[in-house]
Amino acid sequence: MLVWAFYCLLLAVRESVSELVQCYKNFDEKQGSCGHLLGEVEVNDCCRNPHYGYGGNDIVCQSCRPARWTDWTPWGPCSVSCLEGVQQRRRFYYGMGISKDTQDLVQLETKSCQESDCCPKQGGWSDWGAWQACSVSCGVGKKLRERMCSSPPPTCRGSCAGPSSESSPCDTGMVCPVHGSWSAWGPWGTCGSSCVREGSGLPVRQSTRFCTNPAPSTDPPGLFCPGLASKTEPCVGLPYCAVHGGWGLWAEYGGCSVTCGLGERVRMRSCDSPAPQHGGNYCPGDNTASLLCNTTLDCPVDGQWSEWSAWSECKRTGKDIRCSTYSAGRQTRDRSCEHRKWNGSFCIGKISETRPCSNIDRCTHIKGDWSEWSEWGLCKPSCGPGAQKTRIRTCLLDLSGYKNLHVGPNNETVHFFGKPRRTCPLPLPKPQDADCLNVPACAQP
Repeated sequence: MLVWAFYCLLLAVRESVSELVQCYKNFDEKQGSCGHLLGEVEVNDCCRNPHYGYGGNDIVCQSCRPARWTDWTPWGPCSVSCLEGVQQRRRFYYGMGISKDTQDLVQLETKSCQESDCCPKQGGWSDWGAWQACSVSCGVGKKLRERMCSSPPPTCRGSCAGPSSESSPCDTGMVCPVHGSWSAWGPWGTCGSSCVREGSGLPVRQSTRFCTNPAPSTDPPGLFCPGLASKTEPCVGLPYCAVHGGWGLWAEYGGCSVTCGLGERVRMRSCDSPAPQHGGNYCPGDNTASLLCNTTLDCPVDGQWSEWSAWSECKRTGKDIRCSTYSAGRQTRDRSCEHRKWNGSFCIGKISETRPCSNIDRCTHIKGDWSEWSEWGLCKPSCGPGAQKTRIRTCLLDLSGYKNLHVGPNNETVHFFGKPRRTCPLPLPKPQDADCLNVPACAQP
């Protein structure tokens, strides 16, 4: 018994000491990552600001906000470019505490997609056509021949593999005179100096070329290259001799950058002793330095809405409206503004909603008929082998006997509450299942 009491006391001591973590100013919801390290502090101090994050010591980056799901990402691309595949979207759960969300906590959704109802089918080449005439009247040229992608032609945006034409050298047997042509200009020579001194003239540099691309023939004689074989230019744009920068003295630290939670005190220095000139190097190192500061005040935590409650039973004060085709009632639902602390903002929007309704629960006078098949639902499971999708037919009620489908000065639509007794003809159509194709494998943990 004494050992158990000591163990309980040890646990209480441990819980009273907040863990030291790396505290970050930014938390990125899309990446689930932290940025802008402030320093090592206790978790409670870091999370005085709900926009901060923390990690380190083998702890994956965590958000300081109250726990909730992110929005769904956009649907990703189809897993295949033709016929049936799937596309996926994700959401992530970040924050401190346990969510009160009672819905199915799904992180990955998968649905079928089809970008094209057929896959490209390659065609086949026809036989090569005859060779065309040589491209020159003397010397060596080229001749071409072509073929068609028609044996058979491709379908569904397919093509034929390989070129549609090919060439072959052809010799006319006639010698052509070769006229000379310049080679490319050679690189510029070096300038007399690497920087310019004020008051002196600019140095020059020279480039040359040769009449060898090709050289003129001698039999039959070709023409020599026209123009000059060399050129010069002044060395403009040379930098002045560089002056490298040096740091001035540090200024005093400023005040804390925030009025709640953790922040920084910053001091600065200038690269002006001397300032860099004429392409000189900027001062090495940072021009700012920071110290962690703790206001010991909690930052406002804005409220966030809970899920809506279920709609209440459809009633009308003082009157039973069940199965009535004339009288409309009202039903309500509400939600609560959770997690608001430290003078944070109230949730924007209504805390409750009402709507007009007709109570058709267990009514026998309503008839119905089966709908067409619905769209295919999501693939379950959302990754890996064996995924299937389902579609259903629903019982569409004939509500033409109800007189008041819109009520009130705002012409509100009346909603029908409850389930009437079986109204559609038997038998009930069974849901249809089908395999989801080309579903990606599940990610390894």
